[in-house]
Amino acid sequence: MLAGKVGIVTGGAQGLGRCVAELAVAEGSKVVIADINEDLGNDVVEAIRSRDGAAMFEVADVSDNEQVQALVERTVAEYGRLNWICNNAVGGAGDFGLLHELDSDNWSRTVDVCMKGVFHGMKHAIPVMLEQGAGSVINITTSGLFKGEAMLAAYIAAKGGVHTLTMTAAAEYSARGVRVNSVAPGGMETRAIQRYFEKYPEFKQKTVNTHAMRRLGKPEEVAEPVVWLASDRASFVTGSCIVCDGGTLVNSHLL
Repeated sequence: MLAGKVGIVTGGAQGLGRCVAELAVAEGSKVVIADINEDLGNDVVEAIRSRDGAAMFEVADVSDNEQVQALVERTVAEYGRLNWICNNAVGGAGDFGLLHELDSDNWSRTVDVCMKGVFHGMKHAIPVMLEQGAGSVINITTSGLFKGEAMLAAYIAAKGGVHTLTMTAAAEYSARGVRVNSVAPGGMETRAIQRYFEKYPEFKQKTVNTHAMRRLGKPEEVAEPVVWLASDRASFVTGSCIVCDGGTLVNSHLL
């Protein structure tokens, strides 16, 4: 699906980001993995290169505008173009507590990474795509933004901002060849949710039961729609949110 394309995955060192990067490479793309965790990021690159894929790692804190600008510039310098970006980097997903218990540092860090980081990714990737005449932006949100999510006020608020920011960018750039979409996962088997269960073990089965499928998702499953949106197979899709949540939004208390 992505033969000959070049993409960036922020937060690509582990979890969903790693799965997106690996699947994209398997589908023919070159990938730049951006993360603050250099060791894990280089591990992903080594794994991809061991399978003859093309990838490189760049240290980047997405909350820093200049670092994201440099990330995009280095991608274009290395590979000559930028066809897609997955804004996946997350902060605050593992910080759980009631709204009135949150401190301002927690709130600011979460918003800076989850929402401002997506703004930075689009701000610097979209001009490259406009110059090329085409491109695809995929922002990762959460299905929780459609219904609220207890114990995750800052995270849900930030992801809600990303949802509306995605639609606004789609309105601004779709006529010029840049598609902008989002993917909203439900609960996934990642380190972040494991931290949640470690802090609140009594919530583990309750969380599973909020999914109509009665299981958590695998990051590999959520990577599939991300890579599809990055490809030309999704050429008429823009301003959309693909909910990939195992049925949390349709789950019934009757069943």
